Amino acid sequence: MAKLIYVTNVSLDGYIEDENGDFAWFPPDDEVFTFTTDLLRSVGTLLYGRRLYEKMAVWETDPSLAARSSLMADFASVWQAADKVVYSTTLTAVSTAATSVERTFDPAVVRQLKATASSDIAIGGANLAAQAIRAGLVDECQLLVWPTAVGGGKPGLPTDVRTDFALLDERRFGNGVVHLRYRPLGH
Repeated sequence: MAKLIYVTNVSLDGYIEDENGDFAWFPPDDEVFTFTTDLLRSVGTLLYGRRLYEKMAVWETDPSLAARSSLMADFASVWQAADKVVYSTTLTAVSTAATSVERTFDPAVVRQLKATASSDIAIGGANLAAQAIRAGLVDECQLLVWPTAVGGGKPGLPTDVRTDFALLDERRFGNGVVHLRYRPLGH
């Protein structure tokens, strides 16, 4: 059975974006970028909310990104190789290959995907991940915690449900970022 892994960048105070919807407070870093690429390498399917999908689609629709460096080319290749499912009530078309649109998040469908997938599944987007956490579907949370506090915005984890976690692993990066890998208790 494949694992459903929530992977996200968060500020030290737990937000994935600030009050203006911006997440430019975490600067690019080769060490963290390479780590993130390697993390996604084992993923066969990406589950995204619409906003995150639209931000990430440039890794396929804008070839100039991959042309900037070998690190960026590697990430683009890994991202493009994964199947993508976008959850949106408003999106009518997708701009990337191997991408489908689902109108609603159905826990039963995701359970079936986990049962039949040959490789792990990553989920991204705080709202979508919150639905999966509430449904008890998330097997791991992998947080890249950036050493900045933004003071408010969109929380990286749901604020209306209690979930206890066990720490599985941690890694420190030279720029102060910490990767924390957790398993929800009960999994």
